[in-house]
Amino acid sequence: MLVANLPVPSDRRVWHEAQTLVAAGWAVSVICPKGRNRDREDRVRLDGVDIYRYELMERPPSVVGYVREFATMLLRHLRLSWTARRRRGFTVIHACNPPDLFFVLGWIYRPLGVRFVYDQHDANPELYLVKFGRAGLHGALYRAVLLMERLSYATAALVIAPNDSYRELALTRGRRRPEDVVVVRSGPRADELAAPEGWEAESAVGPHRLGYLGVMGVQDGVDVLLDAVAVLLRRRGRDYVRLDLVGDGELRIALEERASELGISDAVDFRGFLPAAEFVPLLRTVDLCVAPDPPNPFNDISTMNKVIEYMAMGRPVVAFDLRETRDLMGDAGVVAKGGDAAALAETLEALLDDDHRRAAMAAAATRIFAERLGWERSEPPLLEVYERIAELP
Repeated sequence: MLVANLPVPSDRRVWHEAQTLVAAGWAVSVICPKGRNRDREDRVRLDGVDIYRYELMERPPSVVGYVREFATMLLRHLRLSWTARRRRGFTVIHACNPPDLFFVLGWIYRPLGVRFVYDQHDANPELYLVKFGRAGLHGALYRAVLLMERLSYATAALVIAPNDSYRELALTRGRRRPEDVVVVRSGPRADELAAPEGWEAESAVGPHRLGYLGVMGVQDGVDVLLDAVAVLLRRRGRDYVRLDLVGDGELRIALEERASELGISDAVDFRGFLPAAEFVPLLRTVDLCVAPDPPNPFNDISTMNKVIEYMAMGRPVVAFDLRETRDLMGDAGVVAKGGDAAALAETLEALLDDDHRRAAMAAAATRIFAERLGWERSEPPLLEVYERIAELP
């Protein structure tokens, strides 16, 4: 399994996939970057999975920075994959994007009988447009990103999509046959984000509380959430609301500066990445969890893992009006019409003042997660992919 975005086991989707495959009898090795403060070992075996890690190169959020990072990343994956082949061997490369460069390793190992599975976590062409647009040089680079995605589709024996929108991309843009594209949703196990044993939520005292869990990047909308909190505090007073932000990312420092500029630093806690044992009790006590990902072509078709995790913790959700997010939330969430801080603040304010509706949304979140979104629902389609891989000549 090749991963470039997060360390493992911190990347929950990848870790669930690895654990499911180990339980089914596969020998699994994972190559991934090291974490900043944890997951720092070069090589470790956890629960039957061999994990090889490399130092992730720091880079500025620019086109040149991304190109340098991905080129270095590809070389490190190639070196460590050869190490993994010598030590344990493999017959399948399971490539988790971004970026869409792992098809190169698929080509290199194909003469050795290795199959390539493309696990598309992100629609990179849409993501590129959100970050850089397509004016001037960016237009040529956008076409290059499209080409790399097309080559990833073409190299794959089978394609794994996280939702129906991505499956449609594989069928149309990737020109894959319907039987070669399998939807495997992301989501924690049923007990993974459960309340700690003996834990009970305390009665609400003081300001209303909002929660955010996830990455803090260009496409995640945390800046809009900060602006919405500033609107609420100006409108309702300094003691009306507090915000807990769990996570990290390339914009965290800029977001902390933004909170200071808005004069809301005393109402916002940047907590960084926390293990589940710490963020579950924290977020289970908030009144609302927020997915502020702004409306754009990338977010509209992407599954927001944070939304599934909020629902696993039984929390009502507020989000902008995105196709896949609406499908996930159902009655557990409310969408903010529009895409700006004013619309988000208005929706948050209405729900924070309606205890009865929030309770109904929380109950719906627990029910929908149990029925549709737990990892136990995703294991059968993943195992179907590997049963088919094992049968290929």
